[in-house]
Amino acid sequence: MPRRLFYYNAGFWRQKRLRRILELSGHELRLGRPREGDGVVVWGRSPYAKRGEAVAARSAAPLVRLEDAFLRSLKPGRAGEPPQGLMIDGRGVHFDSSQPSEIEHILANTPLDDSATLAIAKGGIERLREAHLTKYSGFDTNAPLPEAGYVLVIDQTRGDASVTHGKADANAFREALYYAQEDNPGARIVVKTHPETAQGFRQGYFSSKDANARITLFDAPVSPHALLDGAIAVYTVSSQMGFEAIMAGHKPVVFGQPFYAGWGLTDDRCPHPLPRRGRALTPAQLFAGAMVLAPTWYSAIDDKLCSFEQALGEFEANTRAWREDHLGWKAAHMRLWKRKPLQQFFGQHGKLTFQDKAEGERAMVWAGKATDTGTGTGTGTGTNTDTNTDSRVRVEDGFLRSRGLGAKLTPPLSLVLDDMGIYYDPTFESRLELLIKTRAKLRPDQTLRARKLIDEITAKGVTKYNLEGAVPALPEGRKLLVPGQVEDDASIKLGAGDVNTNLKLLQAARNANPAAIIVFKPHPDVEAGLRQGTVPADQLVGLADVLVENASAEALLAAVDEVWTMTSLLGFEALLRGKKVTTTGRPFYAGWGLTTDKGAACERRGMHIQLESLVHAALIDYPRYHDPVSNLPCTAETAVKRLASGDGLSRGPVNKGLSKLQGLFASYAHLWR
Repeated sequence: MPRRLFYYNAGFWRQKRLRRILELSGHELRLGRPREGDGVVVWGRSPYAKRGEAVAARSAAPLVRLEDAFLRSLKPGRAGEPPQGLMIDGRGVHFDSSQPSEIEHILANTPLDDSATLAIAKGGIERLREAHLTKYSGFDTNAPLPEAGYVLVIDQTRGDASVTHGKADANAFREALYYAQEDNPGARIVVKTHPETAQGFRQGYFSSKDANARITLFDAPVSPHALLDGAIAVYTVSSQMGFEAIMAGHKPVVFGQPFYAGWGLTDDRCPHPLPRRGRALTPAQLFAGAMVLAPTWYSAIDDKLCSFEQALGEFEANTRAWREDHLGWKAAHMRLWKRKPLQQFFGQHGKLTFQDKAEGERAMVWAGKATDTGTGTGTGTGTNTDTNTDSRVRVEDGFLRSRGLGAKLTPPLSLVLDDMGIYYDPTFESRLELLIKTRAKLRPDQTLRARKLIDEITAKGVTKYNLEGAVPALPEGRKLLVPGQVEDDASIKLGAGDVNTNLKLLQAARNANPAAIIVFKPHPDVEAGLRQGTVPADQLVGLADVLVENASAEALLAAVDEVWTMTSLLGFEALLRGKKVTTTGRPFYAGWGLTTDKGAACERRGMHIQLESLVHAALIDYPRYHDPVSNLPCTAETAVKRLASGDGLSRGPVNKGLSKLQGLFASYAHLWR
């Protein structure tokens, strides 16, 4: 394509994201007259495109058309949201069947048999369906749906370019509704109106005049994937939902000529045949062409072009944040220094207010404070019938947190929201525990993603706090690491069991391993004098062979053979590095066949899973991540990259000053924690 592209629409000047994607794609946007070797860029088949088309025709300049990719944003572009990706098409435009487009060229001519690309496509199909992602994903996933068993007819906005340039008109919609009834005698008909029609922006082809005892117009902002799951048949003219219907296992009846028609995956009833298509494709091949190969995807996190997988991950993260936060939150028991990070995580799409006491719907509380007030956790027995009666959602640090301690006021990159319990309290089933069970059997793409994440974490030496510090030379022999913990921490009170102090843990480890070289590492908060858990030096004699202070957890794990722990996250980090782990308590990673468990069994667990299943649940599904560089929701992969590089992870002068002040008064920590 030409490097210099001339434009004649002010929208190209106003839309920074559009300009940036073109710039990163190697194009320079210009005003004026194109010369030899230059091109003209227009937006699809919009009315404004005619200016550029006329200039291109007069100057014989190549014409490049732009359109949104099929995963665009939370809301339509008219709401001011920039696109996640673009179709940059020098052949045509995907909805105009009068000439081949880039998508059609790929679908007709590319082999589409590369196993890696097809694996990405198959995984992408499932991820979109599981997360209920579509072109505009800002809808209510809990909105009520029609009772399953209906025939779905999909309306579109009147005069839309995909209709007029797809060899269709109002009669095509009349035929779709007629044949939906004719082909399915007695079946209920649900007509799904277009979101912009429901919002009053544009008219559709159907109205209340078409409704009767058998036909219902449905305009609720529901998930297209959920709506398709309840349908027994799908009728469309050229809507993107027809493409999504194919991915849902339907063979939609199509009355126009959308890009997905003509490949053996649709029942084509458009009266104008399209003989240049006809190649038989699988749904994965169609998806690969339309979603993986044809679009130009953009990462707002890294400000660069990216793969479909990265764009999808960022789209998932942003959509999740909107869905969880747009109705607002009431937050209680949040320390002052935490409020800015909490606003960044949970206050970008809705109002987050801080209160002394927050109860009822849309209320969150710091998990440890919920336990302190005795309103939810810590009273059950760990059986299948235990239910947490506290309706407040619990907030806690995630497992890839920061470069520095929370006790030293280092802001987190990850936080978890748990509406069932909290991961460190085994007396109730937490959202994490449920996710682990859900991920017991992973799809190939999920296994691959979790394995890549494990490899990236271990290759870059990332841990929860990423503290630095040298590890002394250790004696020869089988080396066993005992990580100390904060003894008044909620994870000890609720999950440690009988072995609930660092001294008892050392005694248990020594009794079971009389010949081992035991390395004891106190918890960083205890080393800093901020929390309880010190083991006096005289009590270490005969129990610990080596005392390692202020050392890197990553370096320590590399130097030992095994870890003994009560409930420390270091046990989970050891599993990632292939180390043997023995637990005396019931941390979230125990009870799944991955650890040697000395503590009381948790009856709800007991199944054996792969490490990748645990990692997918604990690091991909459970936490929310926030990128400190772009100030956007992000993926676990981005968090690992930031933790490894340190980009954007400064505590800031206020937090540094407060941290030094609290260090001076560490002996009074019980008063202000």
